[in-house]
Amino acid sequence: MDSITANDSIIHFNENCYNSLNKHVSEHNFSKIFILVDENTHQYCLAQFLEKLETTITIEIIEIESGEINKTIDTCVGIWNTLSELDADRKSLMINIGGGVITDMGGFVACTFKRGIAYINVPTSLLSMVDASVGGKTGVDLGSLKNQIGVISNPNLVLIDTNFLETLPKNQMRSGLAEMLKHGLITGESYWSNFKDLSQLSLNDLDELIHESVMIKKHVVEEDPYENGLRKTLNFGHTLGHAIESYFLSSENKTVLLHGEAIAIGMILASYISTELLAFPKQTTLDIKDLLINYYGKVNIDESEYSTIIELLKYDKKNNHGNVNFVLLEEIGKPKIDCIVEENIIINAFKFYEN
Repeated sequence: MDSITANDSIIHFNENCYNSLNKHVSEHNFSKIFILVDENTHQYCLAQFLEKLETTITIEIIEIESGEINKTIDTCVGIWNTLSELDADRKSLMINIGGGVITDMGGFVACTFKRGIAYINVPTSLLSMVDASVGGKTGVDLGSLKNQIGVISNPNLVLIDTNFLETLPKNQMRSGLAEMLKHGLITGESYWSNFKDLSQLSLNDLDELIHESVMIKKHVVEEDPYENGLRKTLNFGHTLGHAIESYFLSSENKTVLLHGEAIAIGMILASYISTELLAFPKQTTLDIKDLLINYYGKVNIDESEYSTIIELLKYDKKNNHGNVNFVLLEEIGKPKIDCIVEENIIINAFKFYEN
């Protein structure tokens, strides 16, 4: 697969990854290399990566605990302290090997440590390959509120080796697929139709679809790098999806949802609201609901929980002037941004999902 240049970063795939990595390392006078992993990528991905990294530069491994619950400023403080203790300087290189938590947080740590050191992202989950790989969004959560703290900063390189997908459990694969389904809904029927029968997708199919998903996001981000307009369309399903994810993350009696699992619910809700407000075809909304529930299953959200989730909407990053702004669909491939939605319609959307 051809490499993709996106803003200040170059995204390499499979066979091009390691030649490009080694060339980059040899051409820059890095003082040390720091590799950030969690316990899973340490066990399943690190050895494979190190086998292909050709350098005599000192390498230090920093391991953190996995999971969204650890995507916090406290974890960053721990990493910053470790970098200092291991004599990291402004000529150090940081390589982040993991899913979206690692790449988001590792990028944030790198671009703030000593006012910025070079970093490379190696996304190992499907979600991070098609979402976190492009656009330069870095950051951490504020309590249970998603991605409230961060900056936009592009890595030197992104290395997408789809062989890492073979290490993922099925729920992580499903989580990543939600972002690809979103790309289809906001882009058009031709890409969306690839996912009509998810049971038939193979890893070979995924290679091409991943490349196409990265291209879709690249075009959007290049046109609107700071999310003033078009880039907001990438948040389809995320307004309520993030609120649901935050609610389940902070509730002791709930099982934490993966990002894609929450976004799948958010896309069903946003499709219903689109039908109510923008005459998005009702049958298409029903088809989207059937496909997503058949693939992701049904999550129980009691009517008594709606108001708490809706209250969390005020923290959504797209909001301005006190308004909660939704991304909705006029038709597949025709999103509309900055839509104001009344609370009773949101409640009806939840009821549509539950019934």
